Amino acid sequence: MTFANMTWLNPPPQSRIDGDSLTVVTGDRSDFWRKTHYGFIRNTGHFLHHPVSGDFSAEVTITAQYEALYDQAGLMLRIDDTRWVKAGIEMTDGQPFFSTVITNDRSDWSIVALPFEAHRIRLRLTRHADAIRVQVQRQDGGWLMTRLGYLEGGAAQMGVMACSPERAGFFASFHDYSCGPAIDRALHD
Repeated sequence: MTFANMTWLNPPPQSRIDGDSLTVVTGDRSDFWRKTHYGFIRNTGHFLHHPVSGDFSAEVTITAQYEALYDQAGLMLRIDDTRWVKAGIEMTDGQPFFSTVITNDRSDWSIVALPFEAHRIRLRLTRHADAIRVQVQRQDGGWLMTRLGYLEGGAAQMGVMACSPERAGFFASFHDYSCGPAIDRALHD
């Protein structure tokens, strides 16, 4: 799957595809969130996607200029407006964290401090039936699991997302996207 063959939900004001790379500059107050804690519903984030069904693993490498609160870029799996997961780097408390939000009508949010720099990362999202596994690649090439969660199986959209809930103009770049057969179900090496 190439970026050129994918479809936008909420296209950003600026984007460019160059081979296997995509650059995005976000629009003002773009986000995906539902109800929990804040009480609002946001469905304005930028999501470039393709259809998926069954089990799969998707990976992408991201570089971005995280500056403002909640600047975020990563992978997204979306069934509809009320059921989705987004995972990637998100700026909070003055530093970038690995962030995952799983939404089944209401969003939950987990963050993980990474033991390495977040300016360039590779992440992976795997679906096995209704189990979602999120991983980030360590500097030694191995994978660190950051989340195991639930999202209903079946037809969905998979791809990359970028949001900037507090501003416009967040710059993110995505490279070497792939989506194919699911990795092995074993959680531990």
